[in-house]
Amino acid sequence: MNHATGPRAADVETQYRAEFALGEHSVRHLRRILRLYLKSSGLLEVADAAELALSELLANVIRHVPGRRCGICFLLLPGVVRVEVSDTCPRLPVAAAQEALAEGGRGLLLIEAVVDRWGVTPCSTGGGKTVWFECALGPGPRSAPPW
Repeated sequence: MNHATGPRAADVETQYRAEFALGEHSVRHLRRILRLYLKSSGLLEVADAAELALSELLANVIRHVPGRRCGICFLLLPGVVRVEVSDTCPRLPVAAAQEALAEGGRGLLLIEAVVDRWGVTPCSTGGGKTVWFECALGPGPRSAPPW
């Protein structure tokens, strides 16, 4: 069963958190949630890159994490949108060196190409990790979030 935690009153403007057991259509649904979150925050400028990078992180969970469970967090920070995907698998992601015509192994390279920063933070208890990325917001006027 999936468990979503809505924002608390104090942080309603800056974050969205949820936990999921990923299934057949989860990536599509989570991309849509991210786009709606960014749209409601007036940040569609980074939506395409953020959706693509999120898709790659979720695909890694589906392929490599037993039980396919993960937590996601969307954060609005000064000048950036940060997306985090956490799981309980201690294995850290590694960019695979594949042949030019291989069908897989390019996810982290793709993330690196479309976002401004990304990284991995191992869980302090040794039971998992958080893979994150940030998309920088361009200068210029933006409307305030509707909340």
